[in-house]
Amino acid sequence: MDRFVLISGCSGGGKSALLAELGRRGHGVVEEPGRRIVNEQLDSGGAALPWVDGAAFARRAIAMALADRTSAAALPGWVFFDRGLIDAAAALQLLTGEQVLARLGQSHRYHRRVFLAPPWPEIYVTDRERRHGFDAALAEYWRLVEVYPALGYELVVLPKIGVLERADVVLTTLGK
Repeated sequence: MDRFVLISGCSGGGKSALLAELGRRGHGVVEEPGRRIVNEQLDSGGAALPWVDGAAFARRAIAMALADRTSAAALPGWVFFDRGLIDAAAALQLLTGEQVLARLGQSHRYHRRVFLAPPWPEIYVTDRERRHGFDAALAEYWRLVEVYPALGYELVVLPKIGVLERADVVLTTLGK
């Protein structure tokens, strides 16, 4: 859907802060499936965690991203997604070899421009939900740099600037 915009890229690159600012400006936003799943699994003692059962985690992220898209259809105007279906499908394919990326990536389209938060070691932190190190975040980023163009998306790498200015860049790029 052309009004569904992905914010993807490096873990710890400022995506969630950007989404929060876009939400404050009145746009629809959808939180990252991965963080929601990790919180749910940690609270319930579940095993669908990226550091316990990565494939189960990725499958749950795909299901949640599909449900998010359905729910977001009711929102007006631009809807910004913190990660989403493509990231989850890429993770599952990497972990299991299941060829899900092309099928899901072509049948559930987002806006042609995908905004990528680049690696930003100065703001990278681990926490309860993000336990992997910066090297793993870098590897993930470079995989996504290959995945999105292979699916026909145009990448827009976000500058390393303040969140207000980043939101301006996103909206200006979209012509808003």
